[in-house]
Amino acid sequence: MAKVVKEKKVAAKKAGKAIPAAKAAKASKAAKPAKAPKNAPKEEAVAAPGEAKKDIIEQFQVKQGDTGSPEVQIALLTKRIDKLVAHLKTNPSDNHSRRGLLGIVSKRRRLLNYLGKKDTKRSRDILSKLGLGK
Repeated sequence: MAKVVKEKKVAAKKAGKAIPAAKAAKASKAAKPAKAPKNAPKEEAVAAPGEAKKDIIEQFQVKQGDTGSPEVQIALLTKRIDKLVAHLKTNPSDNHSRRGLLGIVSKRRRLLNYLGKKDTKRSRDILSKLGLGK
């Protein structure tokens, strides 16, 4: 189908005629990408963490292979907050990023509150390591 439309375009171009935009749009919709076979291995959507993220995880993990403890999550959120604050200093009118920053700050606050209720020693340790005051 696409080949026929392409041939019509070439013929119309030679004759000095223009093909209507509707026909050109139909031609582009007709060409569908090839599907992967059903038994082909699926690629995972999870991206590998960057070097900076790996360093933070290794520094704050409670045990080997730990990526979900409150300490690690708080440290990662603090890193993101620092990046966003720097971005907002150079782009003060970026209100979308400002709203995202407020969400990240509140999530970190909730994690800190949880850790403070669960284990105050761990909470104080993470606050001192990150230089957060309370």
